[in-house]
Amino acid sequence: MAASNVGSIKKHFTRLKDPRVRRRTQHLLIDIIFIAICGVIANCNDWHDIVLFAKKRQAWFKRFLRLPNGVPSHDTFERVFTLLDGQAFQRCCLLWLREVSELLGVKHIAIDGKTLCGSARGTLKPLHLVSAWATQAGLTLGQVAVDGKSNEITAIPVLLELLDLKGALVTIDAMGCQKDIAAKIVAGGGDYLLTVKANQEHLLEDIQTTVEKALDGKLPTDTVEQYTTHTVDHGRDEERSYVVIHHVEDIRDRDQWAQLKTVGMCY
Repeated sequence: MAASNVGSIKKHFTRLKDPRVRRRTQHLLIDIIFIAICGVIANCNDWHDIVLFAKKRQAWFKRFLRLPNGVPSHDTFERVFTLLDGQAFQRCCLLWLREVSELLGVKHIAIDGKTLCGSARGTLKPLHLVSAWATQAGLTLGQVAVDGKSNEITAIPVLLELLDLKGALVTIDAMGCQKDIAAKIVAGGGDYLLTVKANQEHLLEDIQTTVEKALDGKLPTDTVEQYTTHTVDHGRDEERSYVVIHHVEDIRDRDQWAQLKTVGMCY
């Protein structure tokens, strides 16, 4: 991790309010947060893992942190993060991740909704999150909690507001195939690739018609591209074919889809 990037963590998280009683603190809040973030990046699973991770690298951490009383205990990590303002912490995380994504040059952002297994408790429903994932960098750029799958349509525009979309390709499943969402991505400087299913009946029908024409040779050859990929993974031999068509004259209401220029199919 370069020193300039490490500095960005401290820059974004020093504004976070310490929830502890000052006279009883033995460890600096920024030290605790810094170690926790590094531990999570290093694939630590719990506070015990993070403490062990930090103790083995204490000399490295002291290059950037004061650590006046050494590495905090796992109880300290748990207590501090229980007391922290979750929303304020998330805002700091998003600002830091946005800076990291700019340094890395994020080109593909995948937006998807997932229900967290085991998150239901008593009368509480399972937690459903809509997340933005920078695929090449392996970073979660933001997330919004929703009541369920049906509310992803309202959550996606909120999530897009948190992201820097300039120059990025945003991919979303069929739930996010909405004219307003496409327009918001384009307005933010990005491009979109949306999955189309029966929730957009006429659009699906028109794309199928266009694909049929392309495969039957009824469209100009310079507007049709075809590709095939072959992969072997986990003992499974998989071949996929793609047809990409730069011809949208058969798409009804095409003017209502922001900068719609290409449709295609994978089979």
